[in-house]
Amino acid sequence: MARHVVALIREHREAITLEQLVSVPGMGLAKRGQILSSFELARRYLLAESTRIQCADDVLPLLADIRSKSQEHFVSITLNGANEVIQKRIVTVGLLDRSLVHPRDVFADVITDRAAAVIFAHNHPSGDLQPSDEDIKTQARLVEAAKILGIRVLDHLIVSRKGYFSFEE
Repeated sequence: MARHVVALIREHREAITLEQLVSVPGMGLAKRGQILSSFELARRYLLAESTRIQCADDVLPLLADIRSKSQEHFVSITLNGANEVIQKRIVTVGLLDRSLVHPRDVFADVITDRAAAVIFAHNHPSGDLQPSDEDIKTQARLVEAAKILGIRVLDHLIVSRKGYFSFEE
């Protein structure tokens, strides 16, 4: 079983799903849940402690869980002054093709974390990586609010199974 799981990890570098573990011979639902739980614990507590963000590629492993969601998920990742991850949070879960995002909701946790910087991200279930007009307007509102609060917005990423788009790049 371990060899099969390692093969899946190598094949799907970003994230393994419950459905992918079905292909492992002899692995039941309980064992699949235990394996996914261990990956999630490692991601949250072992990787997050030392995750330092220098470019968009550094953020992608933190977004693996929303890339293939069927609804839009808007995420904020708070960072300290050394650009180390403090916390990743799902701010809103929207509809199939949009998510209602308000600066008040987005910055509540950013302020609570006393973050020096923030990265925003959301997924496009359609797979299209180009920002919509609403995405562009939302980004402008969030950057303006961040300026008022004295918080740096390092980037805003749109992710899907096909890749990512970075507003900063």
